[in-house]
Amino acid sequence: MELSEIQQRLEQAMATTEIKVSAEGTHYKIVIVSDAFDGQSKVKRQQAVYAPLMDKITDGTLHALTIKAFTPAEWQREKLFN
Repeated sequence: MELSEIQQRLEQAMATTEIKVSAEGTHYKIVIVSDAFDGQSKVKRQQAVYAPLMDKITDGTLHALTIKAFTPAEWQREKLFN
């Protein structure tokens, strides 16, 4: 699956301020920033990201997926420490 297709699906499904998608073989990594994550648990955030990709996860196109979901404030703090 093309990285741009993953990014496009996520942008269409949720209001985001930043998305970074990378891949190493069949392992995909998504860093996503959205105000929609404010007050949500990590599980709820991951479910929100999985939802628009579920058909590709189910059919095996996306095999291994790592998700890091942040609010804009959390993302700013994360960038300061990395």
